[in-house]
Amino acid sequence: MNKTYDAILVGGGVNGGAIAYNLAKEGLKVLLLEKDRFASKASGAAAGMLGAQVEFDGVGPLFQLAKKSRAMFSGIAEELKMLSGIDIELKNQGILKVALTETQQTNQVRDARIYEKNGEGAQLLTVEETRNREPSLTKEIMGGMYLERDGQVAASRLTWGFIKSASELGSVLKEHVEVSSFYFSEGKVTGVATSEGDFFSNKVVVTGGAWSEKLLKATGLSLEAYPVKGECFSVKSETPLLAGPVFSEGCYLVPKEGGRIVVGATVIPYTFNQQVTLEGLSSLVKKAESLVPSIVTAEWERAWAGIRPQTADGLPYLGEHPAYQGLYIATGHFRNGILLSPITGKVMAELIVGTRPSIDINPFHVNRKILNRNVKRWSK
Repeated sequence: MNKTYDAILVGGGVNGGAIAYNLAKEGLKVLLLEKDRFASKASGAAAGMLGAQVEFDGVGPLFQLAKKSRAMFSGIAEELKMLSGIDIELKNQGILKVALTETQQTNQVRDARIYEKNGEGAQLLTVEETRNREPSLTKEIMGGMYLERDGQVAASRLTWGFIKSASELGSVLKEHVEVSSFYFSEGKVTGVATSEGDFFSNKVVVTGGAWSEKLLKATGLSLEAYPVKGECFSVKSETPLLAGPVFSEGCYLVPKEGGRIVVGATVIPYTFNQQVTLEGLSSLVKKAESLVPSIVTAEWERAWAGIRPQTADGLPYLGEHPAYQGLYIATGHFRNGILLSPITGKVMAELIVGTRPSIDINPFHVNRKILNRNVKRWSK
């Protein structure tokens, strides 16, 4: 069995798949390792919103990263369908952000001005206009903001699209293979020790999501990152309740194929426990009902939880280990791993093959100081 590769990816989520795919396009012989099943963690749990605007207020490096990544999805959808046969179910129908309080309405007016200044579309809506767009919404809303450039995909299908496309281009995929440590020589990475033996490469990328921090601590690197559990549930309705995704502070509802609606998500930091709690579901049901009262008549489908990687300053880590050459890190995407996967895959591949990155990655450098304390966060 071959043990030497041009690059080894540690973590089979959406960003590991995206990087493997981009490296394979460059002709590299890639090994993608996953300690469980591919797309089984946060990537498989995500609702799949492409909310470059709905998530961020239009300023800062993360918004610029998200905006660039969002623009790549049309091309990515075509490429992955051609190579893997997987339709990622890209829908560019926009996202409606609903204001339930006067403060939220004021913030939407501010954000709309910032978006327009940055060349982004943002349509402020009256109460009547908001309910005309989504008649199932509660009468208690204060207004809304329609973000036409945001959209959604099927998160698991996107992840598998990247992974299977990488395979079609020659990448080797291995599930249930856990990496325990790295091998180094003269300050350079040379391979990984795993539950299936040793594999060798002078390019290793850690894309293990919330589990990356533990693996990297053995290299002397603390990322100031932590896990955040997000609980979700889904219901089904014969008559569609929503035309498109609806987002509010503390809750989102995303209509999917087959009359499904995904509702999420709780925010429970510092835990790897993926159990779904009655407390979490109860809070989500109440929030969903406050937005769309008729959702209580929908048929229950299922509930689940994902563990997402958050960082102290809210920015992901993208770059090379400060002490070991050839060891790269791509983690800390929190709620935006799906949205950021195209640009993450592209820029990490550029770093690894030695070409100039398409974007300025200094704000996301692994060795950055935690200076930006004004990153917009989403809370319960």
